[in-house]
Amino acid sequence: MVPVAPSDGLSRDAIRKTWGRPGLISNVDILTLFYVGLPAEGQSSHIQQDLEKESKEHADIIQMDFLDSYHNLTIKSMMIMDWLATHCQGASYAMKVDTDVFVNVFYLVNKLLVRGGPLRHKYITGSVISDGRPRRDRKSKWHLSEDIYPEDTFPPYVSGAGYVFSIDLANRISWASRFVRPIPLEDVYVGLCLRVLGVRPVYSQTLLPPRNLFEINRLDYETCTYATRVIVTGFKPHELLDIWGDFQKSHLTC
Repeated sequence: MVPVAPSDGLSRDAIRKTWGRPGLISNVDILTLFYVGLPAEGQSSHIQQDLEKESKEHADIIQMDFLDSYHNLTIKSMMIMDWLATHCQGASYAMKVDTDVFVNVFYLVNKLLVRGGPLRHKYITGSVISDGRPRRDRKSKWHLSEDIYPEDTFPPYVSGAGYVFSIDLANRISWASRFVRPIPLEDVYVGLCLRVLGVRPVYSQTLLPPRNLFEINRLDYETCTYATRVIVTGFKPHELLDIWGDFQKSHLTC
């Protein structure tokens, strides 16, 4: 599930040609969908036309009725949860992932379905942030006033760059959101909903050697480094395309 700006066709095309390509793993059904809101006024006409043309060609875009902006990412995430709860109850897991992220689908599927044991419930994993605090600086992109969020700390939450959860959590998070005041930090907001549910996110890591499987920093590309991660962040569309061919060909040699 990929939240994306309506105008960002380059990212959508790069994902379709790399980790989001249909049929990438033959014995597992994986569906990649792009979630968009409405274009901003003044640029909406041509962007909307291009989006509708793209949607007819690929049938993988879901458009929601809200203005697509950074401060509305929480709305977008909750609409994704609602959509999953309504349309994807037969799925096992879902993943929310940003457009600038490399996803090692092969490693992820192996971790969840081969080595993961029985299907899990009330489960969410990623890069867990357990010491988060609200930023009170008005100049900060992530500013939260005390009026909006009076607490001094955040509950544990998973970085919004990419996280994986059991499909039952979509409906549960959607339900919990009725009791949580909206804030413009979508990953923290999901953490607040998890607190209502009594669900603690699971940090996805290996101990020997210590390694964060959901890498929220950019790493220099090296096949075997990427082969042992679920995600790596910080990619432009052309960079994703540049490395994918080599990775798909070579990752099994690690």
